This record gives sequence, C-alpha cells and structure tokens, in this order.
Amino acid sequence: MNDYTFPADFLWGAATSAYQIEGSPTADGAGRSIWHRFSHTPSNTYLNQTGDVACDHYRRYKDDVALMGELGLNAYRFSIAWGRIFPEGTGRVNQKGIDFYSRLVDELLERDIEPNVTLYHWDLPEALDNRGGWLNRDIANWFADYAATMFDALGDRVAMWSTLNEPWVVMDGGYLFGVMAPGHSNLFEAPLVTHNLLRAHGCAVQRFRSSSAGNNGKIGLVVNLEPKYPASQSAQDLDTVRRTDAYMNRQYLDPVFLGNYPEELNEIFGEAWPSWPDEDLRLIGQPIDFLGINYYTRKVERYDAELLPLRAKAVPQVESTQTGTSWEVFPEALTRILLWVKERYGDVPLYITENGAAFYDPPHPIDGKIEDPLRVEYYRQHLRAAHDAISKGVNLRGYFAWSLLDNYEWALGYSKRFGLVHVDYSTQTRRIKSSGRYYAKVISSNGAALAE
Repeated sequence: MNDYTFPADFLWGAATSAYQIEGSPTADGAGRSIWHRFSHTPSNTYLNQTGDVACDHYRRYKDDVALMGELGLNAYRFSIAWGRIFPEGTGRVNQKGIDFYSRLVDELLERDIEPNVTLYHWDLPEALDNRGGWLNRDIANWFADYAATMFDALGDRVAMWSTLNEPWVVMDGGYLFGVMAPGHSNLFEAPLVTHNLLRAHGCAVQRFRSSSAGNNGKIGLVVNLEPKYPASQSAQDLDTVRRTDAYMNRQYLDPVFLGNYPEELNEIFGEAWPSWPDEDLRLIGQPIDFLGINYYTRKVERYDAELLPLRAKAVPQVESTQTGTSWEVFPEALTRILLWVKERYGDVPLYITENGAAFYDPPHPIDGKIEDPLRVEYYRQHLRAAHDAISKGVNLRGYFAWSLLDNYEWALGYSKRFGLVHVDYSTQTRRIKSSGRYYAKVISSNGAALAE
C-alpha cells in the first residue's frame, strides 16, 4: 500500500475570494468594484446574477470559520476587497473595512487557523478603473499604498501574504477577450495590463520588506498554471504548445524569477508588444518567499491560423472525465507542473493555492447529506498527485482546496458549484458535502487516508 503521509508542518487549507462570497459589496462605506459594475450590466453574467448577496459571508463569517474548524483546516486563504479599505481606491481609509478583516483574522486565530491573505483577487475599485485602472502606470503605487495599509493593519497577526491572484485571468479575460471585468477587448491593452500588474506586485513586495509585517512574514505571488500538450507531433502543433505555454505559464513567472519576458510574447502580440525599461524589470524581479500555484486542468492544443492572437485551439479530450466547466480531469499534469516549476525556477517554496472542481450537485440533501462522489474522487487523485511531486523532491508546503463554499462563479453566476460546503442560496444554509467530509478525513490523517 502506498504511503501518502505529508510533511508534519504541511498546511491544509481551503480558499475563497472576497467578491465571490462576501455579499454586502457597498456596506459600511465600501466603494464599488469593477465586478459590481460588470455584473450589474445586463448580459455580462449568467442570468444577470451579481455578487450582491453571494454567500453573505460579510455577516456570517463566524459561522463559516466554525465550518473551517469542523473540517479541520489549519489554514484559510481569502482575499481583501480593495474598495472596502479605500472606497475611492486611494486617499481616505475606511476603518470599518479594516475592522471587518481584523475580526475575521482574530476569529481564525482563535481556532488555530493560519490566515493567508490575498491582496488582489480581481475586484479593482471602480474609482480606479475610471482613472485607467491597470492601464495607468500610477496603479503600481496605488496598489503599494493599499498593500502597505493592510501590512500595517494585519501584519502583527498575518504571516502569509499574496500580492495578486491569477494576473493572467485579469489580462486575458478582462482586457483581451472581454469576458471578465472590466470587459475590454483590445490587443494593445493586454501587454500594458500584464506589465502594470507585475510592477504593482514588485512595488508591494518592496513595501512589505520595509514594513514590520516583513520581519516575520512571507510574501508571494499566485498564478494559474495549465500544462500544454500538443494534439500531434507536427511542427505546427509543437510550435503552438510553445506559444501557449509562454502566454499562460511563463508570462508571469519569467519576469519575476528570470528577469525577462518570454520572447514568444513579441511573436504573439506583434506590434502591440512594447519594449520595457530595465528598471521596470528589476522592480518586477523582487525576491519572493513562495509561489502559489492554482491548478485545475491541462490543455491539448492544436494549431489554428484563424484564432488570433495565439493561433491555437484547445482540443477536447472526450474520453476523459469532464467537470461542470468542461475541464478535463487530469491529475498527473499537477505533478508535471510542480516539477516543471522547480526545474525552471529553482527550489522555491510552493503552495497549491487553488485546486478543485465544479460538478453537478443534488439541489437538496438526501437523507440529510449532499453526496458528490465525482468531487471526492477529484480530490483523491489530485492530492495523490501532489504527494507524488513531494516524493520527487518538490518543496510543496501546503494545499488549499477551491473552494470552501459554493459561491459566485464570476460571469457564470451561481450556475457552477465548487464548494466543499453546499450553500442553499435561498436560505444561506450551509451543509458540508461528502467531499468536505472526505477532505477532513485526509487532513486528520495527514494524508494517510489517500491510500484507501
């Protein structure tokens, strides 16, 4: 029988984000975000659904922390809504916003759950978007000021910080294809957004190092990685994999760890790709303490000259299990991507900061239970894959399931459920699913239950 025991100090967590669970997005003096505006614009989201209520976590956070305790989590990853702290994005600080997150952190610590704070999970203050948002070079300093405010407010109790969550999604969905807030679709804007996101990250890391929070805390970056496989061994398909890998997997890591952007980005964006000042790249390359990796699936890519700018088409793998978001279940690629990060960027401490799946769940409990066997199996396979990476020398220090709760899935509204905990949106009743019970069993055995 395989031994799936994890390191003794391994972090077992779950993750959420502010706009997806909190609700009350403008309560207590908070400023509107780009997701508030985007979701309130007709036809942008499934059934025009918004995050106005979501999981009502803003008012029910104590109940949710109690659920974390019941699951046995020793870590919780959540994001801060920038607009709750700075309603206009800069300038005046809203103390009531800081107080909410301070209460949440205290509640977590009372249950010996380590808070892992993400500073930006896509909900840019609307007031800053009106000033250009991620297209404005000044945003690096705006973000650093916001970050420093949070370091000062929570740094005495929070030891783990992430600057950005999935900057690729911000750029690709928000500025290139327009399916996410703020809903732009402009080839020339996308590179500017990438660069300003990374400059903001670098500025925040600098401010962290000079803050009291930096004395004992750790700061890192969270990226979504998706291994690329060729549909065939043709030269065109192999070339397509090279481009798509650079676009999704290396665009936000090479500048941080290697000091430059992948050369393929110039090939992809053409005249829309600028040259960048050396001082910007030095700023972006500030040393970080860890890297967070969000992994959900792989992609098999085929050359397609019509699909610009990547000239790539993902080929569905119909023989594999598909999640509710039509993502292939392919756990071995998780091991592969963790090993690739180590090989390319060195022995940086790694955390799987998101991993999970949307599946159709029963709308109501049966005999008091929500059974989700496909999600149970997803976690079993992916946690085994994570352990396999550790056994091969990867410095993996923690795992955060996505997500703690069923929640607002951005443009997909409430149509997709990722939670370990089922949420009845009409009553806000929470109920731990069988996947949550399974994860709790894995945690309590420190992985040994994965052998069963």
